[in-house]
Amino acid sequence: MNNKKHELQSYACYGAGIHLADLEITEQGLFIKKRDLYTNAWGELQGPTDTTDLLGVSLQQLWQCVVEQKDLDLVNSEEILLGTDYQYSRYLKVTGDVKGKITEGWIWASRKAKFPVDLVTVAEKIIALIIPGRNQGFVVVKPGYEKLTPLKEWQEDNISPAEFGVNFKGTSLVAMRDGVKLATDVYLPAKVAENAKIPAILIRTPYGKGGGVETWIGFVKRGYALVIQDVRGREDSEGAWIPFVNEIDDGGDTVEWVARQKWCDGQVGMIGGSYLGYVQWAAAASGTPHLKALVSLVTAGSPFVDMPRRGGTYQSGVLSWAAMVAEKRTNFQALERDDWEEILAHRPLKDIPRKAFGKDLYFWDQWMQHPHNDEFWQRADYTLQGEKIDIPSLLVSGWYDDNGMGTTQAWEMNQNNKRKNQRLVLGPWLHKSNSTRVINEVEFGNNALRYDLDLLYLQWFDRFLKGIVNGVEQGNIVEYYVVGENQWRTDQEWPPHNVVLKRLYLDSHGDARTSQGKGTLTREIPQNKEEDPFIYDPTNPCPYLIDVSENECSVPDNYNKVEERDDVLVYTTPPLDQEVIIAGDVYAEFYASTCAPDTDWVVRLTDVDEKGNSIRLSDGIIRAKYRNSYQEENLLEPHSIAKYRIRMTRIANMFKKGHRIRVEITSSADKQSFPNANTGNDPWEDVEVIIAIQKVHHGGKYQSFIELPIIAGELAIK
Repeated sequence: MNNKKHELQSYACYGAGIHLADLEITEQGLFIKKRDLYTNAWGELQGPTDTTDLLGVSLQQLWQCVVEQKDLDLVNSEEILLGTDYQYSRYLKVTGDVKGKITEGWIWASRKAKFPVDLVTVAEKIIALIIPGRNQGFVVVKPGYEKLTPLKEWQEDNISPAEFGVNFKGTSLVAMRDGVKLATDVYLPAKVAENAKIPAILIRTPYGKGGGVETWIGFVKRGYALVIQDVRGREDSEGAWIPFVNEIDDGGDTVEWVARQKWCDGQVGMIGGSYLGYVQWAAAASGTPHLKALVSLVTAGSPFVDMPRRGGTYQSGVLSWAAMVAEKRTNFQALERDDWEEILAHRPLKDIPRKAFGKDLYFWDQWMQHPHNDEFWQRADYTLQGEKIDIPSLLVSGWYDDNGMGTTQAWEMNQNNKRKNQRLVLGPWLHKSNSTRVINEVEFGNNALRYDLDLLYLQWFDRFLKGIVNGVEQGNIVEYYVVGENQWRTDQEWPPHNVVLKRLYLDSHGDARTSQGKGTLTREIPQNKEEDPFIYDPTNPCPYLIDVSENECSVPDNYNKVEERDDVLVYTTPPLDQEVIIAGDVYAEFYASTCAPDTDWVVRLTDVDEKGNSIRLSDGIIRAKYRNSYQEENLLEPHSIAKYRIRMTRIANMFKKGHRIRVEITSSADKQSFPNANTGNDPWEDVEVIIAIQKVHHGGKYQSFIELPIIAGELAIK
């Protein structure tokens, strides 16, 4: 390596507090020396490179940061720009011991990046980068400056130290109660005392037990056994893949198998996000006594509340996920295609897999053959077994998590059963939580991302699997982020203890069809009965603003153009004369009629600024024939007026002074849910449609309203 001494800068890379690699950066390139996580041995210095990713760390950006810092004014500037892509804002002062001297530095927040890399500076030098994430965070730091970064928290005495190597013990085929065998990998800390018994952390996944092992291997280095299993029908496991329906029994059987192993002390924890979150609650619902701690990230919920049948509809947004798991081995690239609109418009629904993937999907056929919430779906509903679940649980989700109702269900189940040792973190995040400060046109504060989530996971397991007293379960057990205010708040309850439910009633003069119409929201119950009509055509459904290929089905976006459609009713307050903050669950209750035997109703809450931008906050959907029960259908009498109550997604938002609160009502959410054909027929086979005349009724005896959970400010409107 022909680099002059003064050109070289050295950095160390840490993931979840563990030293992973050393980096040497010159203007000629970047050199890497990696550590073997299994043996702890260090490899040879390799390079130069400026394109390699190291466990999610963009080395290209790291290199650019270091070589360009000589051109930056890091002392006097409040905003800096690296190249043309990386915009930074001075964020947070930090202090710490550097070589025996208390030193001050600054954290700079990456503002526009989809996956931010934050900077830490001292005087005119970049001394560290921070990369937050949902499962694991990274720090790249100049040696000696660790205490100016989140690494400082990992060095506390009450944290399990990373002192072990890793032994991979191979794959076992673990028999379930029906004889089906599931492929299960075991990793143990190296050089633990002979005959020692240790707690285990179990991960059950449909995405491949070998993928992403590095994310979780740190638990082994800190003295835990790690067990990763392919769920039934996936990757190396036997059986048929039917998402959700087998996970209660399989999860319980697997926990029991882990607890019986000679190296296990009988205590098992589980961690993971999305489907990996759902299987935790399913295992808990089995009643196994050995499951002692859960770290539930963006968990899926029960079928008719979350996915794939939210509100009794058939969710089309789930198709991108189905694309990933259409083959026995996961293909993460399969969801990225440009013909989703054509696929989603295909009928009948039963033939969509053939259209999209060139073959039938067994689990799709199974889903379609069970239109009601029957025993098939109830096998997947862990909330029905809530009395069996009493486990310390850390739950993490976000306002724009498309599985957010799963976290709501799990939290409420435990609260209703008065379970202790529960903790909840709710951020301004997508399903890929803790990953960006800007979504579409919505920008959050520099504090929107957390550097401590992976540390929190370890502390949870240390407390409830190892008995380490660290206080993780004490204090305010709820942390939530208020959008608009851009501040974190804490409470002992969710919804917050100071919530006051306030109703805003729908009112109009028979014309609420556009944002220029006369639909209003009022605190007073309108005395005159009115109705607002629109025509719903299933072949021209109202768009739901998502990109199917992103596999994010609950993003905030600007609906002001959607509100100009003739099939969207719009009800708006006057400009607010003071700030109003809501935090909790939003409900819509309204009366409606249709000329068809069945239809869907969609309600959306938005925050409208002075320029007319209408940003989605919360929404909900219901299929009319399931308005009374998901267990059986109850078709409508055409033109009869029915009452609907929809639980919408939770949110914490500050409506600023001068903003307006808006409610939209329509009958479709294209890309999120397959449009209701209005026929009342089984959509599995149906190819017919009915164009329906819809009416929303309000005033007089028809009290139609939106119910908001207000924690600050007064709705001083008429």
